[in-house]
Amino acid sequence: MIWTVVSILLSPWTLFSAISLFISYKWLTSTYDFFEKKNVHYEKPNIFFGNFTGMILRLETNFDMVKRFYMKFKDYKWYGMFAMRNPSLMIASPEIIKQVTVKDFDSFLNHRFIFNPEDEPILGNSLFVLKDQKWRDMRTTLSPAFTGSKMRLMFQLMDECGHNARKFLKSEAKGKGPIEMELKDFFTRFTNDVVATCAFGIQVNSLLEKDNQFYQMSRKATNISGLTAIKFMLVLNFHQIKKLFKIKIFDEEFTNYFYRLVVDTKQERALKGIIRPDMINLLMEARSAGQKPVNRFWTNDDLVAQCIGFFGAGFETSAALMSFCAHELMENTDIQRKLIKEIDQVREELGDKPLTYEVLQRMQYIDMVVSETLRKWPPLIATDRACNKPYVIADENGGEVKLNPGDVISIPIVGLHHDPEYFPNPDKFEPERFSPENRTQIQPFTYMPFGVGPRNCIGSRFVLMETKVAIFHLLSEFTFEASPRSCLAILLDKTSFQPKPKGGFWINMNTLIYCNLHGPSKGSKVFVSMYL
Repeated sequence: MIWTVVSILLSPWTLFSAISLFISYKWLTSTYDFFEKKNVHYEKPNIFFGNFTGMILRLETNFDMVKRFYMKFKDYKWYGMFAMRNPSLMIASPEIIKQVTVKDFDSFLNHRFIFNPEDEPILGNSLFVLKDQKWRDMRTTLSPAFTGSKMRLMFQLMDECGHNARKFLKSEAKGKGPIEMELKDFFTRFTNDVVATCAFGIQVNSLLEKDNQFYQMSRKATNISGLTAIKFMLVLNFHQIKKLFKIKIFDEEFTNYFYRLVVDTKQERALKGIIRPDMINLLMEARSAGQKPVNRFWTNDDLVAQCIGFFGAGFETSAALMSFCAHELMENTDIQRKLIKEIDQVREELGDKPLTYEVLQRMQYIDMVVSETLRKWPPLIATDRACNKPYVIADENGGEVKLNPGDVISIPIVGLHHDPEYFPNPDKFEPERFSPENRTQIQPFTYMPFGVGPRNCIGSRFVLMETKVAIFHLLSEFTFEASPRSCLAILLDKTSFQPKPKGGFWINMNTLIYCNLHGPSKGSKVFVSMYL
């Protein structure tokens, strides 16, 4: 019996398995002394999971995880976290955030490595992923697309989508009473149509044509769940495994569809001399070699990459923002009533004239509501930078941490946004935080929903405008009210990679009836919600 056990233990297969497990263990834990060597406070990681155990096992959301770590360690100004085996120095001090992302930006020029352009020619060439001088050149090329003048031109395309959404809902509500709907699905279809027209120059109506090809392909680009979520985690944290097994985030059908869409559209416009206020037109203008201010020839891969990257700002991110905004308005009826009053006043001033970019920009309360939504539910839970030269982070008390090229720092945006030191009673939805007089009192580098510094989100203006257009059109005709399936006092879904309420964004939309009153307030308007 003993010899049998010994022979099994000494068998080549057993020895090979033992050695493999030992090597795997040593490799997985080889970075776990990173913060100890640097005398940085951190929480002991678990093998393979690092500090992401709760999130990976769906015991907590990444939103709650980042916030929890921030509140635990924020007094230290910086602390350590492990994403599986990869260490990241979390910066909790607004002053240090300013130092590393703005003043010393050249030392933290790039995001952490995600995609190699050689392996992922589309994703690897998007603005978010690009590095060094190529990033600078592409940022300079794209910046004109998001100026006020370009937003003014794109506004017309967005407003048309807003009218289509309003028309669809009025048709659905006619004679049927309140409409119960899942907001995220509705807003995803709305933003899909906006991105289709503003980025790709095509017109679709995803509310009427629910299974159109553009929408189906768009969902592939942004629906990070199931197998895609697993692949995404592997790409982020185990680059060697990705390279070894040649893992790709998106299949060839997806990349081929958008590649042909962009290239064919570009060729047709060049042939027919078509000019349209969208991203393809801007990229066509900048494509020629030697064009100032960027002396670079952009390939078709570069053009397609930027159009697909546009989804990040205009599609999923905007749909989530709109959904959280509508949900908060549903829960806070006094705020919703105040916003509807502002919208009603604007519509009365416009008369039969359409909403314009300038009018929307002047609306203060809708800006306050959207800004507070971005604080409470930021689209970026955290952002990162990779150190590209030796650097020392120091504080006024003499503490310091030395960083080497390749080391990663992260900024826990959701933690800062929910810190009662900067935003008292942070779980309360309070748009007045962003009134003209209060906004100036917010401590710099504590509110950064679209990132911070030169690498902030280039499409933030687009997202804000798109969100305001959607909310304006819906509250022109409807009120947001709780449905039997609404998740009141939002409890985030632990099974979702992206923040959303447990069960989804369910809401009732009730038709808004305007009545002229007589007497002392003659001519004014009030709203009442009625089941039709």
